Amino acid sequence: MNIILLGPPGAGKGTQARFLCDERNMIQLSTGDMLREAKDSGTEMGKIVADVMARGELVTDEIVIGLIREKLKGDKKGGFIFDGFPRTLAQADALAELLEQEGETLDAVIEMQVDDNALVARITARSTCGSCGEVYNDNTKPIPADGKCSNCGGTEFKRRADDNEESLKQRLMEYYKKTSPLIGYYYAKGQLSSVDGLGEMSAVKADIAKVLA
Repeated sequence: MNIILLGPPGAGKGTQARFLCDERNMIQLSTGDMLREAKDSGTEMGKIVADVMARGELVTDEIVIGLIREKLKGDKKGGFIFDGFPRTLAQADALAELLEQEGETLDAVIEMQVDDNALVARITARSTCGSCGEVYNDNTKPIPADGKCSNCGGTEFKRRADDNEESLKQRLMEYYKKTSPLIGYYYAKGQLSSVDGLGEMSAVKADIAKVLA
């Protein structure tokens, strides 16, 4: 099963992707992770990525599609979660073409709907474990009283420098300008399902499971 998780920054896509990887043996294809992995791989594609990044240029859609193609040709396990790609209508078209070429299907596109003000409040209270990436929130899931991560026991926690109200609003604006047209795109294709991204993690997880049933 291949799916796309859509939603603005902080909607909880990463957390839900982790659940799907653990419970359904799916593979999360995060654009950032793929680029970092490719840069250090020494492959032909990796050398292209390293060169582009060394020059401080943006990686082209063609390169990202090339990286995804390599992943699709490998071990598919329980299927792929596309995280952070596509971000634009052109990328959505390119992904559809690639999946068709590789004999793959896109089984679901899940939009994690959020209220902007609630989202800003959630993210400005967010911190992550420096060791395993477990997410905490000052209001809904505070760091344990003993100062240790409940997942790995780590004691270092960090907040992203851009998790402040000003830059969050900027990131939301970018999302709505570039990525939100994908909601209409996938709705028109009959592939879109929506869940409440601001519910409890377990409730969101259950809603996603219903879509994928």
